[in-house]
Amino acid sequence: MADQDIQNYRNYRVTKANSLIQKTRFSLTLQEQKILLYLITKIQPRDTEFTEYTFSIKEFCEICGIDNVGMYTSLKDTLKKLADRSFWAVIDDNGTESLLRWITTVRTNPRSGTVKIKLHEDMRPFLLNLKKQFTTYSLIYILGMKSQYSIRIYELLKSYEKLKGCEFDIDDLKRKLDCEHYQRYPDFARKVLSIAKKEINACSDLNVNYEPIKEGRRYAKIAFSIEPKKGFEQSLKTMKNIETAMKNKPKSKKVKKEKSELSGGENI
Repeated sequence: MADQDIQNYRNYRVTKANSLIQKTRFSLTLQEQKILLYLITKIQPRDTEFTEYTFSIKEFCEICGIDNVGMYTSLKDTLKKLADRSFWAVIDDNGTESLLRWITTVRTNPRSGTVKIKLHEDMRPFLLNLKKQFTTYSLIYILGMKSQYSIRIYELLKSYEKLKGCEFDIDDLKRKLDCEHYQRYPDFARKVLSIAKKEINACSDLNVNYEPIKEGRRYAKIAFSIEPKKGFEQSLKTMKNIETAMKNKPKSKKVKKEKSELSGGENI
């Protein structure tokens, strides 16, 4: 694929209903998120129903900056896990929750190196024909991120961009991110918030910061400030950061294991 075509695809838009971003709790790996977001870019504004979206594995790897060696098997495993995943979403103003799924049909062809995926009908209200209360951004802004939490936090903050800030109860934010295993605030800040802030500021269209808020002796809330990046210089710097981050392409675990076995050493 030509470099210009790759760049054009990276600028395709991800568009989601704010309710899907703000009122759901789910946990997806970095690769699962990139596959799903790449798939969402294939939805057209005038689409009224989901079709089987087809893409080349090689094309996906080039666009997302992933090493395609051994990727067919790795992608099949990831798609199976993604198809098996479900999550809870608030679907009305009364607080009713519904158990939803991301994708339904998955077809792969090893000869052509293509994948066909159909999004689950559960996703229709959150992804199709959106007229109001939605968030949209270019795919490229998540491609340089290495933490699964960075992408999720970026989407959350992007959905509140017009307010220039937002505040979360820490326990509620952990539930949204499905990272309640970080029970101590210092661990949560170090392993999730600090990394997300660094990656979002380096590789996205936002500049963000956060401050913990205490209630008594415990950290209870997180206040985020959100500012869109402006000007050619900031945009150019961001693109360079993304390019640098994507040069170190993550390899599949299987490939790493095979290299380790060949060298007789530990995984590298």
